[in-house]
Amino acid sequence: MSLHARNQLMALTKDLLRTWERTRSVWKDSKADAFERDYIKELESSVNRAVHGMEKLDVILKKVRKDCG
Repeated sequence: MSLHARNQLMALTKDLLRTWERTRSVWKDSKADAFERDYIKELESSVNRAVHGMEKLDVILKKVRKDCG
């Protein structure tokens, strides 16, 4: 389950970043820089941490299933 959620989160984030790049190609001012810094980069960092946590959780859940199954 967590691997599916991880893959879905990664795919949605990739789509969002692609859309942001298209937007960024025409939005070229200090507000765009601030938006990217405050929201886009922060989102990327948060998603990376979440994905790492999901991967660790998946390992733990597999071990629990093996040990208790």
